[in-house]
This record gives sequence, structure tokens and C-alpha cells, in this order.
Amino acid sequence: MSRFLFVVPPLAGHTFPTVEVGEELRSRGHHVSWAGHAETIGPLLAPGAKLLPVAAEFYGETLAQLHRRSLGLRGAAAFRFLWADFLIPLAVSMLPGIAAAVDEFQPDVLIADQQALAGALVAHQRGLPWATSATTSAELTDPFTYMPQLGSWAKQCLINLQHTLGVPTPIDLRYSDHLVLAFTTEVLVGSVHTFPGHYVFVGPSIGIRRRMVTFPWDWLDPSRQHVLISLGTVSPSIGRRFFATAVEAVAPLSDRLQAVIVAPPDLVDVPHEHVLIREFIPQLDLLPHLHAVVSHGGHNTVCETLAHGVPLVVAPIRDDQPVIAHQVTEAGAGLRIQFGRVSPADLRSAIIRVLDDPSYRSAAQRIQTSFTTAGGAAAAADHLEKLT
Repeated sequence: MSRFLFVVPPLAGHTFPTVEVGEELRSRGHHVSWAGHAETIGPLLAPGAKLLPVAAEFYGETLAQLHRRSLGLRGAAAFRFLWADFLIPLAVSMLPGIAAAVDEFQPDVLIADQQALAGALVAHQRGLPWATSATTSAELTDPFTYMPQLGSWAKQCLINLQHTLGVPTPIDLRYSDHLVLAFTTEVLVGSVHTFPGHYVFVGPSIGIRRRMVTFPWDWLDPSRQHVLISLGTVSPSIGRRFFATAVEAVAPLSDRLQAVIVAPPDLVDVPHEHVLIREFIPQLDLLPHLHAVVSHGGHNTVCETLAHGVPLVVAPIRDDQPVIAHQVTEAGAGLRIQFGRVSPADLRSAIIRVLDDPSYRSAAQRIQTSFTTAGGAAAAADHLEKLT
């Protein structure tokens, strides 16, 4: 039996894939633990999972305060905020806790999310075998094609961080030299022939979300199509205009579809009878009943949707979402719209196109097949075992 330590940032989308991989390793008799922010990560883990907590604040600011400061940022401003105000301070704040977790747990292998830079840094300093958990596929391609100066700036941020901490030979903390676990496939990302051999594409690691959420299943009309409209776990508060646009877009379509909008009720005006507003939904249970998903382009939502062979309309907001939206459209599995500018008529047209043109569902089903073949959590566990 070996010991595996997952280091994750305080983000649900970056934690969920590791939960299923960790459970797979535990089922094989290995010892598994997570290191991260207890308040955020604890509720996401399986019962009985071991969590080694790290500091919940950095630079005197809570994560909630940081999130509020980031609202409204787009493009280069959002990217610079992500690195200068979140990733680098997060790494510094997590370092003592990650070092203590390694001392306590004594892992044979450390698995660091791409945005949990402290995990990679501690592994590098200690000479531990480590793997990158690439829970978003954006940086596996070249997200800086049109803004190369941002890519250079981000790399310099990593070098400066390590110089500040006295690391004599800085490395790119986003990519392990031992193993990079990419939770996607080449059918979605594109050709993988240019990637080194230690980059493995295992497909999404999807399991049962353990939060029990009720849903009015009798409301679903089998004679109509069903569309989900969601901005994920971090974006609903900035989506008031988009949700209003979505309600207006589907208003004339009551004869052919029902729409489920995931949002706090106070963000959306009382809708029509064929529109259901729910703050929380059992998404994985609902997906087999859906014919299309309108999403902000979060990697988990996109992969869960495509894993069910369902096409997408993607309205990216910031960070990695534009890259993922590009991957979806290039694969033929959906359409991209402008989050801040789309009109009800344009959104209605996009929804109707992905519902009526069978090519979108066919492309989504091709990606679904590739996900199944890639192996998911079991394949990821196989590769991690080889590092011990």
C-alpha cells in the first residue's frame, strides 16, 4: 500500500475530479489524504476522507472578499487578477500548511492541482514524486495565442515566486516532469501528438455528488425537450442580466421545451410555467433527461454534459472559459455566444440550432465515447500507482 496526498485550491471544480480518483485509490487499499482549505474542501470529500487543513486567509483577506473584488473583471484584467491577486498569494499562504501536511502524512506521491502551486513547490523542494492534476484543459493548449505577453508574464510570476522563496532552480510549477493527469481527451482538446509521453489524457473523473438535492421530477414533460441553463458554482451573482435574457429567450418556446435555470430565486423574475428556477439541482441525475445545456464554459459542467452526449451553448465569462468554449465549438459539439452582449433572439436561435441540428449531438456523442474509452478515475489511479 502507498500514500497519496492531493493538494487542491479552494475551488469545487478543481477538487471534484480528485475526489473520485482518491476514492478509487482508497478502494485499492492505499492511504489517501487531501490538503486544502477545510471550510471549502471538507464538504466536497467522501465520508471518512482525511483532510489536512491549511490557512484560510492570505494577505489578510478572505476568499469571499477576494471573490467580490474580482467581480466584473474580464479578459487581460481578469487574468492578471487571477495570478497576482489569487494564485501567487494562495501559494504563499498554503506553503506552511502543505509542508506540515507532507511532514505529517509522509506521502509516497503528491498530486498538485495546476492552481495549487504550493503543492508542486513543496514536492519539488522535498524531491517527492509528484503529478499535476490538470482539472481544466485550457493550459494544455495555447491560451495565449493572441496575447503572448500574458503567457510570458505568468511564467515570470512563477519564477519570481520561487526566487523570493529561495528556490535556486525555478521550474514551471503547473506541469510535473513525472506525470500530468489531463481530465479530458484529445477529441475535445485536439491532437495530443505534441505532448510529452508523461501527459496522459484520462477523460473526466465523474462520480456521484454527495449533496442530497430534491428535484420535482414530475414537472418534466416527456413530450417536450429539456434545456439546462447554468453559470456554475461561482458565477450566478454576476448573471442577473444573462438570466433575464435566458427567460426572455425561451419564453416563446413553451410548446416545444422546458428550461431549468440554476440560480438563486431572487436573481430571476417569476418565469413562465415552462421555466423552473432552482438554486441547486442534482445535475448528474438530471443530465440524462436533457437535450441541451447553456453554460458559462466551466470545465466540470462542460465535461459532465459531454459525458452524457448532450450538446452545449457556451457563454464564457473569464479565465479558462473562453478556451474551453473554443474547444467545444472546434469539436462541433456546441455554439459559442457572448455572455455580456447576447440578445434574447440570438440566444433563442442558438438553443434551437443545437436542438434541431443533429450534428451537434453527434459530435457530443463522439466526445462521450472518447471519455468512456479514456477510463476516468480508474485510469488516473493506474498512472499514479506507477509513480510509487
